[in-house]
Amino acid sequence: MQTLRVGVVGLGGMGLGHCRFVKEVVPETELTAVCDTHIDRAQAAGVQYGVPAFTQHEEMFRSGLLDAVIIATPHYDHAPVAVSAFEHGLHVLVEKPLCVSVSDGDRMIAAAQRAQKKFAIGYQHRFRPEVQAARRLIEQGILGEVRRTLLITAWYRTQAYYDSGGWRATWAGEGGGVLINQAPHSIDLWLWLGGMPSRMWGQTRTALHAIETEDEAFALVEYPNGAHGYLYATTNEEPSENLIEICGDRGKLRLHDGQLQVWQLKHSIRQFTYEAEGMWDGIPAESIEPPLSPLPEGALKGQPALIQNFARAVLYDEPLITPGAEGIGTVEIINALILSSKREKPVAIPVERAEYDALLSELKAHSRPKPRVREQRATDPNLLK
Repeated sequence: MQTLRVGVVGLGGMGLGHCRFVKEVVPETELTAVCDTHIDRAQAAGVQYGVPAFTQHEEMFRSGLLDAVIIATPHYDHAPVAVSAFEHGLHVLVEKPLCVSVSDGDRMIAAAQRAQKKFAIGYQHRFRPEVQAARRLIEQGILGEVRRTLLITAWYRTQAYYDSGGWRATWAGEGGGVLINQAPHSIDLWLWLGGMPSRMWGQTRTALHAIETEDEAFALVEYPNGAHGYLYATTNEEPSENLIEICGDRGKLRLHDGQLQVWQLKHSIRQFTYEAEGMWDGIPAESIEPPLSPLPEGALKGQPALIQNFARAVLYDEPLITPGAEGIGTVEIINALILSSKREKPVAIPVERAEYDALLSELKAHSRPKPRVREQRATDPNLLK
């Protein structure tokens, strides 16, 4: 079997998880180098996995030891490290979010196109059977034209989580809070199923935690066809919940904490509204069994499935399930919501690049070092299931 030589940049919790998956789980990959700006982290991972360790990513990229790189650094480093990797002729898989600003995303996509290399983003939830089934149904047109969408992505995080790194939940270190850290996976699925809005009115606030970025965000959105939607994200809620609804002229789809429900209407709402003769007439809705395709015996799930798809795209030109260029959609939503909140106005999508860059510069200029940091590095246990 052919294998892809992979290096990992960024050896925090996520990066160490990727190292294990590449080394021990995905048969198409071989871990050949690791990199972190903290020399102790780099050396410890190098010893643990028996590979060369670097503290400068460009030195690793020039080493000739790898064909591809997984980027798991803090968010601001995603763009410059990815662009450098493409310039060194490497394929790139970048952790979510794609980047902090849409202008950085534009640069990453352009660099990938110039290099003609594979570019993927870490949205592994697209591989879940129920999500794949929902996508197929929407592509088949079973819901008809979208009339309303809903996204609720509610998480809980302790203050200890935010204190675990000096970069977390700061404008200078992370570029946002719940929107840029916890919400991207759900925003990606919401967009993948419901499409991209064209306009947003949003608010953000810090309601509970001692952080400078938002731990709560909510927005109304409008779509090009006049449909509307609502988004809510928080790290202040327990038990956690993730809910997506896509409501169309011919049916409704609900994806709730891993369970998919689908209803198909007997008639078009638009047509029936004017053709029905009775004042209390309603449209029969049939609950249909989602066409779930079970995973084959031994198939990989989650992050390993994502890495395997990336490797097979490089080795055998298989289609990417999570193309890097599609990751900019989530950044559009994040930037639009923050810009709408800070400027107290509705914002059009695509976001005006220069306007958001100016806002981000203002926010970073007022960012301050955390008074209390109790560093911890641990991979999210949910990723190891």
